[in-house]
Parts: sequence; structure tokens; C-alpha cells
Amino acid sequence: MAQVMDGVRVVEVALYGLVPTAGAVLSDWGADVIKIEHPEHGDPIRGLSAWGIRPGAGGVTYLWEVFNRGKRSVGVDVGTPEGLAVVMDLVEQADVFITNFLGPARRRLGIDVDDVRMRNERIIYGRGTGHGPIGPDADKGGFDGLSYWSRSAAASSASPADYGYPVPMPGPAFGDIQTGMHLAGGIAAALYRREKTGEGALVDTSLLASGMWAMQASLVGSHVIGKDELPKGNRLRPGNPLTNGYRTADGRTVVLAMLEADRYWPGFCEAIGLPELATDPRFENAEKRLQNVTECVEFLDDVFAKRSFEAWKTVLDSQEGQWTVIQNCAEVLQDEQGKINGYLKPVTYPSGTTLPLVSVPVLIDGFAPDLTPGPELGSSTEDVLVELGRSWEDITKLKEQGVIS
Repeated sequence: MAQVMDGVRVVEVALYGLVPTAGAVLSDWGADVIKIEHPEHGDPIRGLSAWGIRPGAGGVTYLWEVFNRGKRSVGVDVGTPEGLAVVMDLVEQADVFITNFLGPARRRLGIDVDDVRMRNERIIYGRGTGHGPIGPDADKGGFDGLSYWSRSAAASSASPADYGYPVPMPGPAFGDIQTGMHLAGGIAAALYRREKTGEGALVDTSLLASGMWAMQASLVGSHVIGKDELPKGNRLRPGNPLTNGYRTADGRTVVLAMLEADRYWPGFCEAIGLPELATDPRFENAEKRLQNVTECVEFLDDVFAKRSFEAWKTVLDSQEGQWTVIQNCAEVLQDEQGKINGYLKPVTYPSGTTLPLVSVPVLIDGFAPDLTPGPELGSSTEDVLVELGRSWEDITKLKEQGVIS
């Protein structure tokens, strides 16, 4: 079946993670994404070690693949007049232009909004930055560990009070991946408007904006109570013992999320084999359980510690309250629900390596697109230039000049 972005052409002049993630989303949805890279060294992410994993480990550079699957790579030196001319020829045929170059670099290279619109007034111009398009930090570089995680209050709020230092992000590109999805969504909305009105659009997002969006309930809540941040959680004193984590006999952590506590309490007590607990004067309703919350939590700690996770899985599945188990990355990669819904897509590489990439987290008409490997540097340069109508003589000359690869 045709994908929703089939026929849309995207020109990407971007590095690292944020904006390339947006390109990956648009590619997953069927767009033809042409990634412009320097003809010699390409996107620095090709050679970046992350979380101790060196580029090329296992036959692939995993971050490159996460951000750039399904694209076409064109090696062009945008810093030369000839290279810029190639990019602008592509702009004339494009629907979308995306970049995370900062303002001074965009203006120096001649790829700022006005430059691109002079060649294609209907284009959707997408920018991803660290801190937004205006203000004192508009031209200040940012990474997700800084602008998304640290500056947004996410790190502070996630860190236990006695930890000593704020906890780091849970994994590489955590904020880039969220923010890139937001940019792709904004571009989709702008394309819809253009379909209705014929107007192009300027679409902006930033790591700071995305982090603040993720933290908005905490930001607003801290304002309401007049505190620096919301109170830190204490698992021995939760607001509701049925929204808490408990350790099983074999060391797994089961997490309950039964927000309507009085609705689920009787059935929960029946399922765990303690129906009398439902009418215990200490715990019979939400108010009593809150008054005796530590006693209730410690009681449930003892109950959960007596059975293995597999036993608890059967027990908890027999009642209607919501629950899950904390999984590690290896377990998520084997998650049957993720597989059956197409959230994980295996991609096999010439080296023989297979990566389980995560598809764009939106099913349209029940469809999860198949994914393809990220491109080798400059692997589509000749094809794209031929599509532009460049002669082989012109292509050869540009190669000899070092403008393209």
C-alpha cells in the first residue's frame, strides 16, 4: 500500500540526531529523503562512539542507522558555489527542507529560510535547534543531554534527593529522538495546510521546547504548589499503594498502576489469595490505606516476595487492575506485543548483521512500514544528479573538483 508521504521529497542538511530523526520519520512514512553530506567525512555521527560502542561495532554504526535508515545520501560540499547550486537545484524540486545548522552557519552557507524560499516559495522549511529560533540563546549550540534533559528540569525531577548528582539520560539520543518526532509532526501539519492553501511554512522546534513539553505537568504542578519542583516520590509512602513497585521472589519488579484504587482493591485482594484484606479496617478504602500507607506497602512487599514473577504474572492477569513488569532492553527486543504490532523491524546489512530498529511509533491503517539500511556516504550522488538533469560531463567535473563524492 502507498504510504502517507509517498511522493514527498525532503532535502536534509543536518548532522547528529535531532533533525536526522525527523528525516527518518518522514522516510518511514514513505518520503524520498535526500541527505546532503560533506563528500569526504559525511555526517559526524558516522564516526561517533556512544555509550561505549564504537562505530562499526558488529558490522554497523548503530546510531547512524537509527537516524538515517531509508534515506539517500548525496555527497556535496555545500560550502562551495558549485555545491550550493546542486542543493538549490534539489530545493526547487523539493517539498520539504530540514536543517539543524545554527543561524550564522545557515546564513554563511546560503541555506537560510529566505535563501531557500527564493528558489521555492511553497517549500516547508523545518528547523531544529537547541533553544528556539529567537532570544539570547537562539544561536547557542545544544545537545539533548544539555537542552532537553538538564535545562528542562527533567534531570532534576528524575533524580532521587539523596543521589548526589542529577541522573544522566537513560540512553543515547533520548531527547533527540523525541524532538525529531515533534518536528516531523509539525512538517506533516504544514504539508496539510499547503495542500489546502498552497502556502509554504516555517516549522521550528527545539530540544528545550521538547523537554519542556515532556515536563509540562511537573512545571505547572510546581507552580501551583509554589515549590521548586514536585515532591520526590517515596515508595514507602505513595499516595496509593496500588500505584507502586513491588519486588518478586526472583528479583523482578512488578509495577501496579491502579489509579481507581477502591474499584480495584477487592478484586486485587481476591486474586492474591487474601480476600479478607479487602475489609481489613486498616486498608478497606483509599482513605484508610493512605492513613496506613507504609504499613500497607510493607505488607504487600512481604506478599510479593513470596512468589516468582511467573507466578505473579498469572495472578495479576486474573484481575482487572493495570500492571506491568520493569523490563531491560534485551527483554523489550523480545517483547511479543512490540513484535506483533510491528514496532520492531529487523533490518539486515551486507555484513550479515541484523539490527532490530524501531519503526516510527504511529500505525496508519494498521500499517507499520518495513525499514531499509542507512546509505553509504554519497551512494546516491550520481543518481540524484542525473535526476536533476546534470550531464555525465558535469558530474565528472564536479567530482574532479572535490565538490561531490
